Amino acid sequence: MNRKQLRFFIPLISLISALAVSSLIIILTGHNPLIIFQKMFRATFASPYGAGQLLFKTTTLILMGLAVALPFQMRLFNIGAEGQLLMGTFAAALAGIMLPTTLPPVLAISLCTLAGMVAGAGWALVAGALKTQFGVNEVIGTIMLNFIAQGITGYFLTYHFAVPSTVHTPQIIDVAQIPTIDKLIGWFANSPANLSSFLAVGAALLLWVFLFRSRFGYEMRAAGLQPDAANYGGINTTKHALFAMGMGGAFAGLGAANIVLGYRHYYENGMTGGIGFTGIAVALLAGAHPLWIMLAALFFGFLDYGGLTVNTLIPKDIFMIIQALTILLVISFTALGKRLR
Repeated sequence: MNRKQLRFFIPLISLISALAVSSLIIILTGHNPLIIFQKMFRATFASPYGAGQLLFKTTTLILMGLAVALPFQMRLFNIGAEGQLLMGTFAAALAGIMLPTTLPPVLAISLCTLAGMVAGAGWALVAGALKTQFGVNEVIGTIMLNFIAQGITGYFLTYHFAVPSTVHTPQIIDVAQIPTIDKLIGWFANSPANLSSFLAVGAALLLWVFLFRSRFGYEMRAAGLQPDAANYGGINTTKHALFAMGMGGAFAGLGAANIVLGYRHYYENGMTGGIGFTGIAVALLAGAHPLWIMLAALFFGFLDYGGLTVNTLIPKDIFMIIQALTILLVISFTALGKRLR
């Protein structure tokens, strides 16, 4: 079996295996797994509101997956998407508060989105610089930066920007708010799904073009596979590593467009809910491929929101088990596939 076939079949086999094991767990709770999954499907894909919730969650997961996938092309494991998203959402919210209300909506939204991306990229570049200049392992660096980001945003929110007696900032200006799809065309009734979903899909497509249809992307993948040979061939691996980390952070910061500009309209303590860590699972399941990331994000979004819809029947923790099993099986089958190849 060649590399392309392995990249397709390993995630598929992992998904089927995880669902099979999880079905056994559901049976042990005294429920029929077919009925449970049927209810989840009806509450998501077959419901306008549920489909909107699914799209909303999938949008952020796509961006978090991309934030992990791009550095992975350089064999850098970005565990810091959560911290980069925190910094991005906080920066976007502050920009949305401080901008003048007379700005055109397109400009206001663009500036707030850019603020989020720059904050996310800058935070990721700290880890990138520690890696390239001082040899600090990026896993350790990004994990520690997650805690620092949490502390920084928590401090400034609590002591400088929070609305009195709340844990959130003031609301961003109206012209900086991204319209929901429901308000524009009546789809996904009353759900938070908004136009930033197109940004996420566009980002995945652009990253695919960049990685597999551009010279710079080819150099990056080559540097990730064989850094010594790439250096010998004149490829600046340090530059590519910094670019990968920075752009990965920018993708994470772009999540602010969905969460802050399109939904909450302010920054709130704990609003990211650890979704940056789920992005790691999305990227692993997709094999760090930008196009597969969209499907992997949809799957994890389905488990996340679908698990809530049947929470009265079975604990949502079971669907967290499915997510964990899927990733463990992907890693296991990948290692087995390499041995067989």
